[in-house]
Amino acid sequence: MAFASRAIPFSLMMGALTAGAWHAPATAATPFTSGASLSSWLVVLKPSADAETPTADVPQRETETAQRERAHAVWQRQHARQVERLQQVLTQAGVVAKATGSAGTALRVDLNASELPDQATRRLRLHPDVLDVVPNERLRRRQAAAVTPNDTLWSQQWHLQPASTYAGAANLPAAWAKWTGQSKAVTVAVIDTGVRYDHPDLAGHLLPGYDFVSEVDYANDGNGRDADASDPGDWVTTAETRTTLFAGCDAENSSWHGTLIAGNIAAQAQNGVGVAGVNWGAQVVPVRVASKCGALLSDLLDGLRWAAGLPVAGVPVNANPARIINLSYGGSGACNSAYQEAINDVRAAGALVVVAAGNDGSTLSRPADCAGVLTVAGVRADGAKSSFSSYGGNVGLAAPGGTGLGGLDAGILSTTNTGTHGPVAASYDAVAGTSFSAPLVAGVASLLLGIQPAWTVAQLEDTLKRTARAHTQTPSLVSCAPTIFSQGVCNCTTAACGAGLLDASNAVAAALGTSGTTGSGSTGASTGSTTGTTSQSSGGGGSVGWLWGLGLWAWVLGVVRAKRQLARECGAG
Repeated sequence: MAFASRAIPFSLMMGALTAGAWHAPATAATPFTSGASLSSWLVVLKPSADAETPTADVPQRETETAQRERAHAVWQRQHARQVERLQQVLTQAGVVAKATGSAGTALRVDLNASELPDQATRRLRLHPDVLDVVPNERLRRRQAAAVTPNDTLWSQQWHLQPASTYAGAANLPAAWAKWTGQSKAVTVAVIDTGVRYDHPDLAGHLLPGYDFVSEVDYANDGNGRDADASDPGDWVTTAETRTTLFAGCDAENSSWHGTLIAGNIAAQAQNGVGVAGVNWGAQVVPVRVASKCGALLSDLLDGLRWAAGLPVAGVPVNANPARIINLSYGGSGACNSAYQEAINDVRAAGALVVVAAGNDGSTLSRPADCAGVLTVAGVRADGAKSSFSSYGGNVGLAAPGGTGLGGLDAGILSTTNTGTHGPVAASYDAVAGTSFSAPLVAGVASLLLGIQPAWTVAQLEDTLKRTARAHTQTPSLVSCAPTIFSQGVCNCTTAACGAGLLDASNAVAAALGTSGTTGSGSTGASTGSTTGTTSQSSGGGGSVGWLWGLGLWAWVLGVVRAKRQLARECGAG
């Protein structure tokens, strides 16, 4: 669920860019206080006619670093002019703001407590210089229920195994046989809760990142934005949920969500311990945008730009811009212009944004429904759509996400920490959700880019989709229908789950200019589970054929829809 923004304590600096890119309107004189009433919105201004271009007067033989720094300076000047424009718009619209700040290419406006949000946003939308006004929502990580891991780590990483063993697996062993020694290191950004730099299975694979969490009351590290992207934990206690500040948040232990995703992508393999990541030659840039209660949209959009090497107000240039970006957070509702403009800029910069479809078991919401992203649905070990996975026409392909239930598969095993609140010790855990489907695709995309560094975003997307295996068809399950609002376990179709099932071996072979799937046994369509496990309708979404005759299918869908809607409204997923 998207939660309403809450007040945060920080100092307002008159007319200056601060580390968090916040600006105080001329009417503001006092800092925000915890628990105060605050309505936060993102204002998208129409393009300005006097926009400065970073390519003007380019010195000859300018280094790539110098180009980025010059573009950064140009963007900072343009942002300052946009802030001045915004102040004029606010004055002309008769809207009093408590503070303004950055949000990707949009601008954040926190309304004064005396303003009525509906009236203020209506006046802003009517202004001729305003393209759109969208709520600065709080976003939730795309994660379903955790499952218990087994001790034998590689053998429990079913999601990476050959498709001849698990019909829904990503087929990595054959891909690694082709890839080893033929790929350059690739930088992948993980926009999430930050990462545990002390996990031994991630040693040597983590680059300096940045912390974009601007709200000190939620940050859990005692400060706002800074250069420390480590994850201090994102727990919320039951007692906290009874306070004004954390009302509407879920009571939960720390998720170590970003560390799990970093391990999916780049955990060291062939080291005799722990788990294997998809690409153990990759380097991960952690971009911390989330902590207690999730992520604020404005922080997420700034983090998204920074990850791709684009300028962000008041933040140093990213020295390690990523060509692949994993985003496993999202909100309810359709894609809005603030999201879309940020994604457009990132894609234009040459970065592929891989996003989780979501865990509502329903049709897609933002950012999974935005144009220009590669949306990934989740499947079980037998290749059927996971009961929790969202679906729809904007899904590019499907990848392992687990069942979230015991018996059929053991979930997606990855790197984590034992701490329920703050960090305690590095460990491993199995989890389920499309949060962990997306990084498998991001990891394979990084394998391809390491082989073909000149490939465009479109070439990466096309190869991943074109080399996907056909969706499995289990006779006891119905077909997924993208027009049905809520649907659990079902046989994926291209209309609901994208081009097919992620196949790393086929994709790497295509990047190398070869064909076939050495040792994979996965060419062509799979037909049903090869695990020996009987397919069942976990979560109520699938059913054997006789349920249709009894007219009970509509009832099953209704139950699933009610359960998923409740979960979404409570912020799960």
